[in-house]
Amino acid sequence: MTGEALRVADLPGRGRALLAAREILEGEVILSEPPILLYPSSLASLLSYCSACFRSLPPPPHAPCPSCRAAAFCSPACASASHPRLVCAALSSGLAAAPEAHQEPLLFLLSAYSLQESSLRALLSLSSAPQGPSPSQQQDAASLHAMVASLAPPHILPPGFSPDLTAALLSKDRTNSFSIMEPYRPDVPLELRKTRAYAVYHRASLLNHDCLPNACHFDYVDRPGPGNADIVVRALHGISEGKEVCISYFAANWRYADRQRRLLEDYGFQCECERCQIESKWKFDDDDDNDGGDGDDTMEEEHAKEDVGDGVDEGMGQEEGSDDDGDDDFPHAFFFVRYMCDREDCYGMLAPLPPLPNGDLSHVFECNACGQFKKEEDVDEPDAGDSSMAN
Repeated sequence: MTGEALRVADLPGRGRALLAAREILEGEVILSEPPILLYPSSLASLLSYCSACFRSLPPPPHAPCPSCRAAAFCSPACASASHPRLVCAALSSGLAAAPEAHQEPLLFLLSAYSLQESSLRALLSLSSAPQGPSPSQQQDAASLHAMVASLAPPHILPPGFSPDLTAALLSKDRTNSFSIMEPYRPDVPLELRKTRAYAVYHRASLLNHDCLPNACHFDYVDRPGPGNADIVVRALHGISEGKEVCISYFAANWRYADRQRRLLEDYGFQCECERCQIESKWKFDDDDDNDGGDGDDTMEEEHAKEDVGDGVDEGMGQEEGSDDDGDDDFPHAFFFVRYMCDREDCYGMLAPLPPLPNGDLSHVFECNACGQFKKEEDVDEPDAGDSSMAN
């Protein structure tokens, strides 16, 4: 396929969104983008990952930052690119002594205030949570602003540095950042998988949430070549022109109550998609064991947009081989068998590999969390009414 795959549109009740600009094939790479902002998840990340691209550091000796000596780089190219100047200055002036709870937002603010003016404007153009900051969040913003001012020399702070700008930046981080995860390892339990860094992407941040997404994103950290922190978004199935392209902000097999709680608390909206309308009528036992429950934070996409309304891409509710007449207990079971990774303790999504150069579909699926490959013929259709993957 040729031509731009996505276009930006303002949708009523949903804010800015990305729509299919043409017919999109299953597995097609519809977006590949470097971050406009990349920052470490913690000071501990500086010990294990390149401070420029967050690739795993090779065995010592490393190339240390000549200014702060606290950061290291994986290659001469990354050493030349360096890391955010305000982070560098703060590492030399007491950032490590800041309370642990404040280190992550401080790393974000110091990195954001180090951006070139055009990138800072792009960051500020992204959406914030619709409900606005609470009084406690406003107090935290004022405290963090004072910390930034104490850690960074005044002459390198950007024009416009102010408490209001700091509060505005913090609101962008909460709703637009993606986690750059440590690659999956079968010997590392899910709850111990670490976040290396957080990234904000100008276009990918416009992707809205749906509980039955038609796309998912991949990170390819530590693979050869440049773009270690680039995001790659692939279509789960064919998407017709004009349809909205959506991802899930967390593991797709979370149950209804957990999804709604997280979306409301972290992103400020209640989801009314087709799946949620069906599952809102179900009865749940509060003591039910739910593999995709609220404790599964590692698959969270870590960003959100404006309020999300109902409706999903046509075809999501009724795939070939499913019987979606609205009467089954779980008419979307086919989606989970086809697109949910079945590897224990993974909870990733299976997306088809990109179409072949001649346009033929690949019929091979790749998990965006553990990286396993699965042939299409190995996907079995669920029994009628099978809802075990969502409850």
